[in-house]
Amino acid sequence: MRTRPLYDVVAALARLGVGIVFMAHGWQKIEAGITATGRTFDGLGVPLPTAAAVYSAFVELLGGAALIVGLGLPVTGALLFLDMAGAFLFVHADQGLFMVDEGAVRNGYELVLALGMAGLLFAAGGGGRLTLDQWIIGRRLRGAASDEAEDDAASFVESLREAELKPPKKPRRAPKPRASEPPAAPSSAPGTPAPEPAAPQDKPADDPADDVLVAGRRKASHRRRASTTQPIKPAGDDKTSP
Repeated sequence: MRTRPLYDVVAALARLGVGIVFMAHGWQKIEAGITATGRTFDGLGVPLPTAAAVYSAFVELLGGAALIVGLGLPVTGALLFLDMAGAFLFVHADQGLFMVDEGAVRNGYELVLALGMAGLLFAAGGGGRLTLDQWIIGRRLRGAASDEAEDDAASFVESLREAELKPPKKPRRAPKPRASEPPAAPSSAPGTPAPEPAAPQDKPADDPADDVLVAGRRKASHRRRASTTQPIKPAGDDKTSP
């Protein structure tokens, strides 16, 4: 059972070996010259020989270096696979499998097939984690996480500042009742009958003693008036009648 660190090391070694082979073939074409390589491709029946020579030389040289360091593996592996697919179709497909068979050079497709499948494997994500791509992606993720943490901290500090600068809310007072309006009656609980209005108090009956006193006063005043209206007789005239 393989472990992840072991797989990463094996994948890095595979990229190193395949990359060296690609770089060697690319450098061979550049050293021979793009024009000479184009003429060779033309003799082999490759369409657009000059463009094919430029493509294969630089893709193999630069793509091999990119495989070694693990840079842009999806794109690099796809370009190298297309390079080997063209070589298989236009040059090696009708030459058999082996490059050398029974001591004779057959120029078979065994090498281009192995290199093309390796490029396709690396393009599909088989390059492991010991790559420059993983380092760049991890650095970006760490930077994004740190930026997000800084933004969260800044927003938290800003919210604290706003809370400190914001004046406290004053409690709302209940509105005072108007002078013209009677005070509201206290609300009773639901189901409780409303209190009946108080009956008007009867006017107390007149005390008979007051009538007596009033009558007595009236009689006394009548007597005083009668005494004052009668004429006073002189003392000498007070004679008894016969």
